[in-house]
Parts: sequence; C-alpha cells; structure tokens
Amino acid sequence: MKTKTLAIAIATSLFALSGAHAQSMTGDQHKAAKQQIEADHKAAKAQCDTLKDNAKDVCQKEADAKQNVAKAELEQQYKPSASNTRKVAEAKAKGMHEVAKEKCDDSSGEAKDACKKQADADYTKAKADIKAMKS
Repeated sequence: MKTKTLAIAIATSLFALSGAHAQSMTGDQHKAAKQQIEADHKAAKAQCDTLKDNAKDVCQKEADAKQNVAKAELEQQYKPSASNTRKVAEAKAKGMHEVAKEKCDDSSGEAKDACKKQADADYTKAKADIKAMKS
C-alpha cells in the first residue's frame, strides 16, 4: 500500500512538473525541441544502416515510431489538451503496430500469419482504448 501511494505521489508530481514546463515553453524552445527530434531521428536511421535484412527494416520502423511519438509528446507538452493526449496514445499504438508487423517478417508460413494477426488484434484493442478515452 505504501509503495502504491509513493508511486501515485511521484506520478502526480511529474505531471505537475510537466504541466508547469509546458506552460513555460516558448516558441523558440518548441522549435529547438523539434530540431532535436529530427536530429535524433537522423542519427537513429544512420545506426540502422549498419544492419542487414529485416533487422534493418525493424530498426527503421522503430526509429520512425520513436520520432512520431516524440513529436506527439512535444505537442502535448507545448499545448496540453485531451486531443493531444489522444494523439500521443495513437502515435504509440501505431508505432508499436508497425514495428510488430515488421518483426513478423522474420517468421514464415503460419507463424508469420499468426504474428500479423496478433499485431492487428493488439492494434485494434489499442484503438478501442483510445476511443474510450474520448468518453
């Protein structure tokens, strides 16, 4: 019980800090953060170039997903809203789906089909959870 209370207190304080940071973020800070996300993405893509075959494809999907999530999170920090919160969740769900489907390419036959069906099922559930956030 004590651990749960501590976790809630930490989460609350982090939320408060992120809210305070979001309100104080200037346009220049926002622009700089966007540029940093782009630079991080470029570096991650460059690391993928050292890989081969499907490992390279998975790496690239992961880099793209990370960039999209980072952009959505930045917008949520810059202009907090329920809509931007959903966009963060959507970016995470879509990124996980794309990476999961790409990882399925390491398999073949029925295993590959089952893997893709599971990835699709997980994505459908995530979209339903996001839709429930609106309610």
